[in-house]
Amino acid sequence: MITLSALDRSILLNDLQSSRFDLLVIGGGITGVGIALDAASRGLRVALVEKEDFASGTSSRSTKLIHGGLRYLKQFEIALVREVGRERATLHRLAPHLVTAEKMLLPLIKGGNFGKLLTSFGLMVYDVLADVQSADQRKMLDREEALSKEPLLDKKNLEGAGIYAEYRTDDARLTIEVMKAAAHFGATCLNYVEAHELTYHNNRVTGVKASDKLNGDRFEISADLVVSATGPWVDEIRKKDHSLEGKRLHLTKGVHIVVDHEKLPVKQAVYFDVPDGRMIFAIPRGKITYIGTTDTDYFGDKEHVLTNREDVEYLIDAVNHAFPDSDINISDVRSSWAGLRPLIHEEGKSASELSRKDEIFVSDTGLISIAGGKLTGYRKMAERVTDLTIKKLKDKGLSKELGSCRTNEIPLGGGKFMDALSIKRYTQSLEDEIDKAEADYLVGNYGTQTEEILKKRKDKTPYGLLEAECQYCIENELVNTLCDFFIRRTGRLYFDIESVKSHYKLLSRFMQNQFNWTGERLDTEIENIEQAIYEASHFDPVK
Repeated sequence: MITLSALDRSILLNDLQSSRFDLLVIGGGITGVGIALDAASRGLRVALVEKEDFASGTSSRSTKLIHGGLRYLKQFEIALVREVGRERATLHRLAPHLVTAEKMLLPLIKGGNFGKLLTSFGLMVYDVLADVQSADQRKMLDREEALSKEPLLDKKNLEGAGIYAEYRTDDARLTIEVMKAAAHFGATCLNYVEAHELTYHNNRVTGVKASDKLNGDRFEISADLVVSATGPWVDEIRKKDHSLEGKRLHLTKGVHIVVDHEKLPVKQAVYFDVPDGRMIFAIPRGKITYIGTTDTDYFGDKEHVLTNREDVEYLIDAVNHAFPDSDINISDVRSSWAGLRPLIHEEGKSASELSRKDEIFVSDTGLISIAGGKLTGYRKMAERVTDLTIKKLKDKGLSKELGSCRTNEIPLGGGKFMDALSIKRYTQSLEDEIDKAEADYLVGNYGTQTEEILKKRKDKTPYGLLEAECQYCIENELVNTLCDFFIRRTGRLYFDIESVKSHYKLLSRFMQNQFNWTGERLDTEIENIEQAIYEASHFDPVK
């Protein structure tokens, strides 16, 4: 089995070039790594390549909730609600430090989307479909009870509220841990490898022509089957395969903004009405509260999705309408992120009306593509793709014994906890070495892997801990750039942007020593993180 380490990148590259794989997955988002884990854990020889960093697209830019999709109940997507609702419990069990319980408050306002009776009934059905445990099942509150739970709500229009269960996560960290699990089962997973062109034999896909974006080397990867799990880029791969016909993608953009928790001190997550009929989340997370999301059609550059001033103003107006005393303005926004949803186009439907169901496309050449879906449902999406892959491989003569899907039994890295109480006890046990905020952050991101980080710490300063964390990510999570670390591995650009501003220059020198960067490469890394900081915190009008 290959050791997963940035220092072993040359070994991973050699394996991609010298081996023939049963399955090659293109795309290192949550769907791609989920397929790699499922297929590898059943016994297939699997490779996965991602042209940028893992989770660099949609899978680091969601609302960061493992949620059951209450709004889809209103659209009568019963099967989708049932599936993703039940998946929440599975993911919480596999990674309880990463997928944590979050009570959601749903205010009921005059003229809003949800009335009392419909909401009570809907939440009850939601609990049944999602198989919610009794302790977490919905509760209905009158006006006074709702205000005691959340005093910031609009007192003039509030009629009551419902409380129901959701789960919070860090989407990028979840993706990284699934990728690491796939590597543990023998999958060869590598970032910064771009699949430029599909290869064929007798009009059947046999692999790709690829390049290492870090050193420029070009090579071929051979596989019996190829799956494209490239999210917003699925149709581009289908076009290269000359199979882009019938259903196509419909891209929509979702934006989130971050303010200091002092500026919007909600006591728990709130899912509230917007005057245009949409619903918005406000979610507390330590020192900040984040707000989202927008849902607008997107036709721009998929490689460079930005938060515009109009996006920010829309969310600010929504917050100030729901929480009249908050008085947030654009100068209060500390950071933001913008991402794309690769939905399936349905004629005549607006962005927010489109289904979030996934769909699998199989071309005459054998290329399998998957699009649509939700973060919460990634494991079941992967199961469906892997089932199809195995059927096709057996039709082609694959004879080795393969297991059934067991990803519902594979704990993710650092997730060996019995329950929330055991996480709390473990976190408290670290407070002799680090302060409570540091312990909460590290355990929330890495679980029991925190111990490996603490072993690498050379001094007791905050920077010393940051350097140890970076060292761990370099050695275990294929970090290659400052942006990999500050955005996808730690989420600091979004949730603690000031720490990025304070430490990126020092950390760039540390990484230069780790990777033997040239002066030119160091300058590029600094330019890239400075650009990321600027784009996360400055909002230009739409041109």
